[in-house]
Amino acid sequence: MFEKILSVDKLVTQLTTECGPVIPVNEVSFDVYKGKTLGIVGESGSGKSITALSIMRLVMPPLGNIMGGNIWLNDQNLLELSAADMRKVRGNQISMIFQEPMTSLNPVFTIGSQLKETIQLHQNLNPKAARAHAIELLNLVGIPAPEKRVDEYPHQLSGGMRQRVMIAMALSSNPQILIADEPTTALDVTIQAQILDLLCKLQAELGMGIILITHDLGVVAEVCHEVAVMYCGRIVEKAPVKELFTNPQHPYTQGLLSSIPALEASNSTGHKRLETINGLVPSLHQLPVGCVFQDRCGNVQPNCRGEQGSPELEEKYPGHFAACFYPLET
Repeated sequence: MFEKILSVDKLVTQLTTECGPVIPVNEVSFDVYKGKTLGIVGESGSGKSITALSIMRLVMPPLGNIMGGNIWLNDQNLLELSAADMRKVRGNQISMIFQEPMTSLNPVFTIGSQLKETIQLHQNLNPKAARAHAIELLNLVGIPAPEKRVDEYPHQLSGGMRQRVMIAMALSSNPQILIADEPTTALDVTIQAQILDLLCKLQAELGMGIILITHDLGVVAEVCHEVAVMYCGRIVEKAPVKELFTNPQHPYTQGLLSSIPALEASNSTGHKRLETINGLVPSLHQLPVGCVFQDRCGNVQPNCRGEQGSPELEEKYPGHFAACFYPLET
């Protein structure tokens, strides 16, 4: 059995918009274990990033509010901590890296000064020791000539190198949980592979749990141990990665898997038509009554449009959960 580090239980987050309040995270539950990676996948707007920001307690009034649920980090409930106590947890026990590092790195300060600030914020080190630790971190994440790079500015580094710097910052206090929100989207394929290999290598060395937020199922298959599929703020399926790919239970999951481009050709022109999921994601302001996927589902039944609400996440096979009244046959 693996040690459970983080447990998110029925998390509900509300955001304030010009058209009124919406619920982009609706009773979301999952666990993260030491040395394991949980992938959270879904289309844009499904609630993946807001879930991550809620865990970090970065959703705050007046723009939003966490309305219910619990977030347990070991034996402490993060939702019960004061703002001051949460600042000690954030970046120390839980760290987060973002999709575009140039939005997180200050262009007028050197890499070393920004790393040193992060290190000194959580560790009682003098400037000289903090600089030495910054160089060690740059070396850990595979940046060549770290003694030189530490004095360079963000614009002097490539996109892949800047992302490595962000990973170094996130690891500066040896966190138990690392949240990676689309960490490879802005990078080319070769650099993507290097960053993913780096995360796996660091996880093996440090034993941290990782939450990987992505829309790329190829990335999920490569590095994740468990997958949670989100749609309209809800988790509609959750399973070990191999089980999800070989035996999807929710029609939305099957649609995502079917839309992956295939290598083999199947028609006279030498090309296979890319499958898509019909329709559009409904607005959070106007969700349908019943199952939220009903208008895009090829297996919809009258019961799916009923007044009993959206189906609950239920265990269909050992460790394999799906929120569907009519799950797919094996």
